[in-house]
Amino acid sequence: MLRLAFRAAKAGFVELKALPLKAAVALGSSGLGQPPRPKQLWKAFGIVLPVGLFTWWAIPQATIVMSPSIDAWLVRKAPGPIGRDDLVSFTLSHPLAGPKPVAVTKYAMCLPGDRISLIEKPSMTYGEWDGWYYCNGRLLGVSKPFGHDGQRLDHWQPDNGLILPGTIYVGSPHASGFDSRYYGPVEIGQLQRMEKLL
Repeated sequence: MLRLAFRAAKAGFVELKALPLKAAVALGSSGLGQPPRPKQLWKAFGIVLPVGLFTWWAIPQATIVMSPSIDAWLVRKAPGPIGRDDLVSFTLSHPLAGPKPVAVTKYAMCLPGDRISLIEKPSMTYGEWDGWYYCNGRLLGVSKPFGHDGQRLDHWQPDNGLILPGTIYVGSPHASGFDSRYYGPVEIGQLQRMEKLL
């Protein structure tokens, strides 16, 4: 039994030792039965390694936007203060978003100190009300009483007519966007300014 284990280990070592040569033959030989050209292996490494390192660096730099409510497919972090209509990303914890927090990208639509107003109008759904949100007189969006899966949606009720310091109303013009219409303004400290790549 020990002899079999020793032979298997010896054969494995021989195969492992010959692996670089086999790789050089596979990548560098000009055909079957031709002598190996190890320089071709190093040329391949010279191409593959930089591409792999660049990909490893680049992937965390960008975020894929999965929401149809935003006019962007790919965004990345952008330094600087958040301005009106800037893209912002944050982590949303809400029962309707699912059991786990989700990454969300929206637009900064109404800033601290801006006047926010809500007008409730009868909904197309019998016996329900929609919320029409305005920032400084500009329509931001209209809430719905129910989501596309039939779940109940309660719209946010502004307290004093102003966006409070340290918070921003986030949203989009999309009719079915799930945003501050339903959960109110988001604290600035939770927001990351983003810029569109694609």
